[in-house]
Parts: sequence; structure tokens; C-alpha cells
Amino acid sequence: MEQFPTAGHLASWAGLCPGNNESAGKRKSGKVRHGNPWLRSLLCQAAWAVSRTKKTYLSAQFHRLAARRGGKRANIAVAHSILVIAYHILKEKKPYQELGGDYFDRIRAEGLKRYYVRRLQGLGLEVTLTNAPLSS
Repeated sequence: MEQFPTAGHLASWAGLCPGNNESAGKRKSGKVRHGNPWLRSLLCQAAWAVSRTKKTYLSAQFHRLAARRGGKRANIAVAHSILVIAYHILKEKKPYQELGGDYFDRIRAEGLKRYYVRRLQGLGLEVTLTNAPLSS
């Protein structure tokens, strides 16, 4: 991993970083770069496979992005994440620590509360929030 000073350099070499073509404030094509086609196709296959798993961070990331950006772009983003994870595992010699499928919900707990309260109020319901006892 000494060939690549950062994970971004590795992603660029592999062709898993998005292109950036902007002119006069207008965003044009954002196709991925040309890179190592074998590594990129292998990581994309792994990303499709991991997107079908349950209760994992990468699966949650795929479904979160696919809802907004589409499946293929989400696939490239997850492949990029897999490559960055592999880079850090090899560079720092530490095991992978799974964040869990509810990671994005945990980091945005307050925002989710506000979102669902507004949705319910929009349906004409009166909402009162109370803390539930934690079950062990």
C-alpha cells in the first residue's frame, strides 16, 4: 500500500472515483474514470453481492443511495467504499469493524424524529413524543 499515499489515490487508479466535468457552473457528465478494468469489475460484482445482504453498513449505504441516485451509481459508490475499507485494512493492519445496518439511522436520530413527526402531522394526526424504556 506504500504505492498509494491515500485511499483517494487508490480509488483514482482503480477508476472508482467520479469524474468532475463542470463548466460555467453547469454540471456535465460525471462518468467514472478509466482505471484498472479488472479491479473495478471485481469490486462492482462485490458491491452488487453486498447490496443483497441484510443488516450491514454497505447494504444500508447501497439502498440509501439507490433510492436517490439509482442502482448503478449506488453500486459504484459501494464499490468505492469497499476499496477504501480494503485500503485501510491493509495499511493499518486492523480488522474490519461492521457498523451495522442501522448506522445511518443512529447518526441522524433527531432528524428522523422530526421527519416522521412532520409526516404524521401532515396526515392530520396529533403527535406527542415520549421516551420509551430501553429493553435489555
